Amino acid sequence: MAMARRLASEYGMKVFLLARSLERGTAAVENVRRCCKREDPELILCDLASIRQIRRAADILKERCSHIDVLVNNAGVVTLKREETEDGFERQMGVNHLGHFILTRELLPLLKNSRQGRIVIVSSGAHKIGRMNYEDPQMEQSFTVWGAYGRSKLANLWFMKELDERLKGTGVTVNAVHPGAVSTQIGVSRSTGFGASVHRMLRPFFLTPEQGADTAVYLAASPEVTGCSGQYFYKRKPAKISARAASSEEARRFWAWSEAVTRAAAEQAEASADSEPSLRQQEKLKV
Repeated sequence: MAMARRLASEYGMKVFLLARSLERGTAAVENVRRCCKREDPELILCDLASIRQIRRAADILKERCSHIDVLVNNAGVVTLKREETEDGFERQMGVNHLGHFILTRELLPLLKNSRQGRIVIVSSGAHKIGRMNYEDPQMEQSFTVWGAYGRSKLANLWFMKELDERLKGTGVTVNAVHPGAVSTQIGVSRSTGFGASVHRMLRPFFLTPEQGADTAVYLAASPEVTGCSGQYFYKRKPAKISARAASSEEARRFWAWSEAVTRAAAEQAEASADSEPSLRQQEKLKV
């Protein structure tokens, strides 16, 4: 929300906020409207844990926009136990990377229609502890909270690196950002409240959301980084990434894996939808 407010107020951008909750999403849009004194911010419901919802959100954006200047991939989750998305992916990988992977690819035509489209991917210093085990890609045998989170943040950088290669010559740039330790509700269970007391205790040591948004906004809109692509930024400056994250070979392999698993999941979802009886058919079956 802090990013949306700044992009709308300081740079005059019309913003679309994607949120999975109607209540929280509506509150966020109203906050941006009120703070920025603009009536045009819009909410699009979308859960990045659902390929079906991602594609629906992308279709809505394609209907409403002739182009997109900036796409900020900012959604992130931390789960205290292993969970799966609607499509069967380990949730942290599914939301933090695969959801963005699908959404970004769906919206690339609109970004290419921009005079200079920009993609900003929010990663983290936690990428340094990330590992990818292709023998257990959904962490069914080896789940740990920080192992899963670090892996998803490593995935963000591999995605950025390979996407940068594929976008050369298009006029679209992609960069990643480490926002720092920001005071948000990530890691706090919305259903049980678990983690809230620890969050309150550590809050004085965290950046505010506004401070955490600064470098992402800089990458999204500053003329100083026009044409800059394939970089990882921290406090508005390029930063080093781990040797694993910097590997072009690993990035290509991971892209191929991401493409394969999302394609297979999408095909399975479509097959399931086709095999489900329509509402009219269901009513007949009840009779």
